[in-house]
Amino acid sequence: MSLKGKLAIITGASRGIGAAIAENLAAKGCNVVLNYTANSSGNRTVQLAIDLDKRYPGTVSAVVRADMGSETGPAELIAGAKAHFHDPRTNDPFQIDIIINNAGVSVNNVIAECDAQDFAYQYNVNVRGPLLLVQAAEQYLPHDRSGRIVNISSVSSSLGFIGQSVYGGTKAALEAMTRTWARELAERCTVNAVNPGPVATDMYGGTTPEFQARMANFIRTAPLMVAREGVDSAEVLERAKGDGGRAAYASEIAGVVGMLCLPEAGFTTGSVVCANGGMKFSV
Repeated sequence: MSLKGKLAIITGASRGIGAAIAENLAAKGCNVVLNYTANSSGNRTVQLAIDLDKRYPGTVSAVVRADMGSETGPAELIAGAKAHFHDPRTNDPFQIDIIINNAGVSVNNVIAECDAQDFAYQYNVNVRGPLLLVQAAEQYLPHDRSGRIVNISSVSSSLGFIGQSVYGGTKAALEAMTRTWARELAERCTVNAVNPGPVATDMYGGTTPEFQARMANFIRTAPLMVAREGVDSAEVLERAKGDGGRAAYASEIAGVVGMLCLPEAGFTTGSVVCANGGMKFSV
């Protein structure tokens, strides 16, 4: 229970990596704010909050709908978190201990197919959203360097996948902001990024066979992406035949994020931590 009593805000928490991070942090005693955007994700997110509260007694999970791609959504998320966790009748200040910028969108288009609408859509969610969220949350961050911000980037920021001019650019921008925030917020919190490769989530599952075929050569050379009989499920083994190897489990990404949120990680900041099975080694 190393994070007992702390408060974490997780964007895009309805499924996949976001839901796995919520589980990881709640297991450490953290109260969590689960953010989602679409109506279709509402029931799933509420059920996740109920399940977390049952599995981890003593923690509180709140659900806030807010669109991280809009100009007002990030501030609405912070206001919603404060409404859930701050009692104005007391003198206790409201504090946000952890922010996980996980919400993200990806559209794969080659150069000729990129357009201004697609550019704005991805940059608004993946870059502007985290910036506006941290801006709205800054006044509530700790003043003793105990705070934690973890940005979910992607190996796409550095490997140059075909069709990801825009998406890869958004993640490179997020990594650049990570380094800037690490300096600007040095007396408040650490700021790090994690860069997964393919993860067994709806986002990766929705990519085209052509994109997956192009990824296969990268996957085959990643030392930890070999699917293993007796360890991985039959479904994973079967898909790995076409993909060149297995995608990460969401819990494996969440474990790295959870590690960065611990008190023991207090001397790590401004880093991009590789969590991609060895598709890219850190330097």
